Amino acid sequence: MSNNFDNSALQCAAEIALEEAKKQGASAAEAGVNHSKGLSVTVRQGDIETLEHNNDTSLGLTVYFGQSKASASTSDLSEQAIVDAVTAACGIAKHTQADEYAGLADAALMATQFPDLSTYHQWDLNAEQAIEVATECEQTGFETDKRISNSEGASVSSHQGGRVYANSHGFIGSSKGTRHSISCSLISQDDKGMQRDYWYSVARDAQDLEEAASVGQRAAKNTLSRLDAKPIATGSYPVIFAADIAPSLFGQLTSAINGNALYRKSSFLLDHLGKQIFPEFVHIHEQPYLLKGLGSSAFDSEGVATQARDIVRDGVLQGYVLDSYSARKLNMKTTANAGGVHNLTVESGDLDFAAMLREMDKGILISETMGMGINIVTGDYSQGAAGFWVENGEIQYAIDEFTIASNLREMFLGIQEIGNDLEQRGNTIVGSVLIDKMMVAA
Repeated sequence: MSNNFDNSALQCAAEIALEEAKKQGASAAEAGVNHSKGLSVTVRQGDIETLEHNNDTSLGLTVYFGQSKASASTSDLSEQAIVDAVTAACGIAKHTQADEYAGLADAALMATQFPDLSTYHQWDLNAEQAIEVATECEQTGFETDKRISNSEGASVSSHQGGRVYANSHGFIGSSKGTRHSISCSLISQDDKGMQRDYWYSVARDAQDLEEAASVGQRAAKNTLSRLDAKPIATGSYPVIFAADIAPSLFGQLTSAINGNALYRKSSFLLDHLGKQIFPEFVHIHEQPYLLKGLGSSAFDSEGVATQARDIVRDGVLQGYVLDSYSARKLNMKTTANAGGVHNLTVESGDLDFAAMLREMDKGILISETMGMGINIVTGDYSQGAAGFWVENGEIQYAIDEFTIASNLREMFLGIQEIGNDLEQRGNTIVGSVLIDKMMVAA
């Protein structure tokens, strides 16, 4: 893989698209151009299962004729292909119904500073080296214990990408990033049957990845811990969401305060701005300028400057998650969240994972959730789950095939502690979460 990743060709393509849109009479236009390339390898039971190289380019553009708009895209960045895409978009826009809320984000909100957020770190990894890393990862997992009987594979991937966003305000924003990962999924077996679990490491910089052997060992440990699972009696129990699945809880929060759900009146947190939705100790905020952060960016997908901001402080909802369109529908201002949040951070308390278990004393540690039983309109929450029975502040045995149920409003307010065992492998940074009670059904 090349050490150079230059966005100049992407910028040129965006400029051609905007100039052509202007020529064809568009009153405004925006273009996003992306280029990504990478390598992915999966080894299963010592054999190469997949080996993939990707090299993808795309241009997406939106044109406005007043407040009528249309979009088109192309994977061909030749000038003629771009002109054809603009022509197609302009032809559609002239026949679409005007939308009073449509348009570019306000020019005054465009980003003007572009600090180096250390999001690009090339990993000089060829296919042979990737195969060696994946093989080591899986083999270490197999060697951990003879009960590791099978594998769903170990994978290594390295991807780099560049993006340019430009619009007819004169804004041009360029960014590039890398994402590297090592993962392993193993199967263990005992007299009661088979269990599967996994582990993975992901980072902008390959030097920040866990060692391949460590990933394999952790995958094996997780898989072995699920053997000899016992049933759980139906009832109401305190629960801890393990740190690696706790981000899903706060993903439900961002879905409920997303502008699209709010203006459609399809959220259980409608009209909750300024209201208590968590206990007073809960502080949730965005940190878009974290160095090497997986969600770091100086601007959103509309060119609006990002900024550190509180979403929840002292348990009170401080702000929504808005792009310019939903903000106009709500008679509000965009929060620079076109494309999503940026390093959503849930501040932790003083307890590590072991202390969190002791704090709960007796209840359920949830290590996996399954299903789609979450209703953002009502907040009703019902998921299949797997995990562990905890008693006297220690894990006693695995439990699986049970259901957890509650309402997100009650779950948020029922948070007792947030651990300092931070999960940092994604766009949400949070530790394990102790909730006072949920209904559990076998």
